[in-house]
Amino acid sequence: MDFKDYYKILGVEPTADDKAIKAAYRKLARKYHPDVSKEKDAEAKFKDASEAYEALKSADKRAEYDEMRKYGQHGQPFQGPPGWQGRGGFGGGQESGDFSDFFSSIFGNRGPGFGGPESRRSSGRRGQDVEMELPIFLEETLATESKKVSFQVPQYNAAGQHVSNTSKSLNVKIPAGVSDGERIRLKGQGAPGVGGGANGDLYLTIRFAPHPKFDVEGENLIITLPLAPWELALGTEVAVPTLTGKINLKVPAGSQNGQRMRAKGHGLLNKAGERGYLFVQLKAVMPKQTSDDVKALWQELAKKAAFDPREHF
Repeated sequence: MDFKDYYKILGVEPTADDKAIKAAYRKLARKYHPDVSKEKDAEAKFKDASEAYEALKSADKRAEYDEMRKYGQHGQPFQGPPGWQGRGGFGGGQESGDFSDFFSSIFGNRGPGFGGPESRRSSGRRGQDVEMELPIFLEETLATESKKVSFQVPQYNAAGQHVSNTSKSLNVKIPAGVSDGERIRLKGQGAPGVGGGANGDLYLTIRFAPHPKFDVEGENLIITLPLAPWELALGTEVAVPTLTGKINLKVPAGSQNGQRMRAKGHGLLNKAGERGYLFVQLKAVMPKQTSDDVKALWQELAKKAAFDPREHF
């Protein structure tokens, strides 16, 4: 089962509003309607556009799809987030609502002609959602392996009364481009439902753990590089730490204290899968102690340089 990027199918950005989505669908529907179109594969493209619009026109469906979209790439085999299982329900997709298995795996029978989720639910009560903060190291935002998460899930009796908590563990793949404070939903991983009701969801709020070397500015990282005054004056080459190793940075002669230099592709990942900048902030550090000989050299430099830093003060 291949993943479908419904935004890409409609030719709109993920930030598009309802009006733009509706307009894009109408344009494609007119272009590819099988009764009038002579375009190649018009019927298939018309069905794709209809399916995309069905998924995005409803705020609830769109939110559910957006959660899944983090884990897929258009045209590639789809594997949902940890603990996700497709709803199924169309049995091949073409009999009911004319939608694909991918649509069915997310929304079940919620296509045209079917009732919303409430019409199919039993009288049982949905399980409680679970909220927790997930601290991660900056290095983990670049990792491809999953992170083990343990949490407490409330348990209820048939009357809906809370009776205990149980421990649960999941291996969670951190989505590429995740940001500090971002909220991730893991469907069905919360408390179990009562009387046949659906499970609740697990919500993870990402928190970046403080790093001993780097500060975070959006998708960019900042590191302070201590330099001797003569290194700023004469220029030097320094090995600078990154999240994945070290890079050699050339500091030009005449650089200023507080000046920022940048290294492309050594920041954090963004939603497009590209890495931001590493900004290296230069910091002049004076020796704590100097000998008489060194002090004499500073005095000689002061005389020969004829430099007034407060000329325009």
